[in-house]
Amino acid sequence: MNRRAAGESLTLNDLVAEIQREEERLGQGGGAAAIERQHSKGRLTARERISRLIDPDSQPLELGLWAAHEMYADWGGAPAAGAVTAIGTICGRRHMIVANDATVKAGAFFPMTAKKVLRAQRIAFTNRLPLVYLVDSAGIFLPLQEDVFPDEDDFGRIFRNNAVISAAGISQYSAIMGNCVAGGGYLPVLCDKLLMTEGSGLYLAGPALVKSAIGQEVSHEELGGAAMHAQISGTIDYHEKDDESCLARLRRLIDLARPDDPQPAAPFVRKDAAEPSRPVSDLYDLVDPDPRMSYEVRDVLACLVDADSFDEYKAEYGQTLVCGTARLGGFPIGIVANQRHRVKSGRGEYQFGSVLYVDSADKAARFVMNCNQDWLPILFLQDVNGFMVGKDSERAGIIKAGAKLVNAVSNSRVPKVTVITGGSYGAGNYALCGKAFDPRFIYAWPTARNAVMGPAQATNTLLDVMIASFKKQGREPDAAELDELRTQVAADYERQTDIRYAAARLWVDAILDPANTRSTLIQSLEVATRHPSDEPFRVGVYQV
Repeated sequence: MNRRAAGESLTLNDLVAEIQREEERLGQGGGAAAIERQHSKGRLTARERISRLIDPDSQPLELGLWAAHEMYADWGGAPAAGAVTAIGTICGRRHMIVANDATVKAGAFFPMTAKKVLRAQRIAFTNRLPLVYLVDSAGIFLPLQEDVFPDEDDFGRIFRNNAVISAAGISQYSAIMGNCVAGGGYLPVLCDKLLMTEGSGLYLAGPALVKSAIGQEVSHEELGGAAMHAQISGTIDYHEKDDESCLARLRRLIDLARPDDPQPAAPFVRKDAAEPSRPVSDLYDLVDPDPRMSYEVRDVLACLVDADSFDEYKAEYGQTLVCGTARLGGFPIGIVANQRHRVKSGRGEYQFGSVLYVDSADKAARFVMNCNQDWLPILFLQDVNGFMVGKDSERAGIIKAGAKLVNAVSNSRVPKVTVITGGSYGAGNYALCGKAFDPRFIYAWPTARNAVMGPAQATNTLLDVMIASFKKQGREPDAAELDELRTQVAADYERQTDIRYAAARLWVDAILDPANTRSTLIQSLEVATRHPSDEPFRVGVYQV
C-alpha cells in the first residue's frame, strides 16, 4: 500500500493506473474459482445481478469498493467487505442497491460489511432513495462476532434502519437469492416486498443447528425453502424459479412506481449545462502528487464547473480559501476550496497555501451561511494542512474563527459533497466537511492523504514520545536504534495516511480518477437534490 516507501517519483497518471488495477482485482470478489462455484449453483454473482437489474446503458455509482482493503488478513481477507453497494437507475428511478457477494466467505458479514451496509442505508435515507437488497449471505462471520453484533454501528442497526426507513415512506425491496440465515433473516422480512428463488434458504437456524439445539431432523427445504415460505409460512411475497426470473419480476414491481423527475425537488433547480472551460484531462498536469508542489485551485475549478459560471466571493480577502458560486452540470452550487500556493494578504503578510487563517475561516463561515440562505448545495475541495498556529494566530482568535466555520458547516441544511484532492489534516478535515460532518458523499483522489497531522511533524512527535518512554524505563536508545525507529515510525505513518487506508475504513466513499470527478459530482448532485432538508438553518450560540 505504501506508494512512496521506496522513494518513487510517481505522476498522477501512475497513481490512477495503480488504483484502477487494484479496483479491477477488488471487483473480482473472491476470485475466479469462487465465481465459478457460484455459477455452478445456477446463481449469478452480485455484480452480475446488479448489471441485469439496472437500466441498460446506465452507469451505476459504486460506493465502498475499498471497504476492508488489506484488513482481516488472518482470515484470508474480505475484498470489498463481501458486499456491493451502488446507486443505480432501475426503470427510470434511482435506487440504492445492496448486494451480498457470496464469492467472499459465502457473503458473511465482517465488521466492515455491517458498516458498509449502514453507510448505504444512511445515504439512501438522507437522499430519499428507495433501496433494493439482493440477499445471499451466510450471516455474521462468527470468529469476529464481538465486533459485528451488539453496538449501534453493528449488524442489528441494519434491521432497526429497515423499520425506520419503511416508516419514512421510502420503498424497500428484497430478493433472497441464496442463503439468508440467523439474524440476517430479519432484513428481507422487514422490507416492503420480498422475493425468493428456488434453492434459497430463509431460517433463523439451519438444519445442523436445529438438530443440535432441539434434536429435530429437518431438511433444508422443509425448514426454510422458497416453497415452504410461499405455501405455509406466508413469509415471502413472490416465489421465483431462478435469478433471472427474480430480477425480471423485481424490475416489473419497481416499474409500478413513478420515475424520477427531470428537475430536482424545489427549492433546488437545474439550469442548462455547459462544458468546463478547460478539459478535465488538464487535471493530470495541474496537480502533482508531491505535496510540496503548489498549484492554482482556480485552474482545477475551471476543469470541473460549467464554463463562465464561477463568481468568486470576497476574492481579495482570506485568499487561502477560494469561495464562490458556479454551476456544475447545470446545478447551481457553492464552492469552498483550499488554495494551494502562497498568497499575500491585503496587509502585506504572506500566508501559506493549504492553511486556514482567521480571515479565510471567517470568509468561509459567512459563505456557508449564504449558501444555506440561497439553498445552494456546497462542494468542498479539500487540500488542507490545518489551521495556522503560533502566538500571532492565537491572539488573532484562530480557534474562535475555526469554531465559527465548524458551527456553520455542522448545522448546514443544504447538501454537502466533499472531494479530498490532497492533504486532509487535523481540524482542517473537520472544518471543511470531513466524514464526521455528514457530507452526502465524500470522495478522494489518489493523491489524497488523511491524518491528524502531516507525516514529518507526526514522525518527530511520535519519535519523541517513544524516546521519552524508553527513558522512563531507564534506557537511552543509541543512534542506530533511533534511525531504525525513525524509519519504522515514518513507514507506519505513511501507510496510514495513504488514502487506500482511509477508504478501507469507509472514511471516504470512493477513490476517483480525477478525470471522472465532474461526472461523479453531477451524479451525486442528481441524488442529493432529490429532497430538501425539513430543518431550518440555525447555528445556536455563535462565536463573534
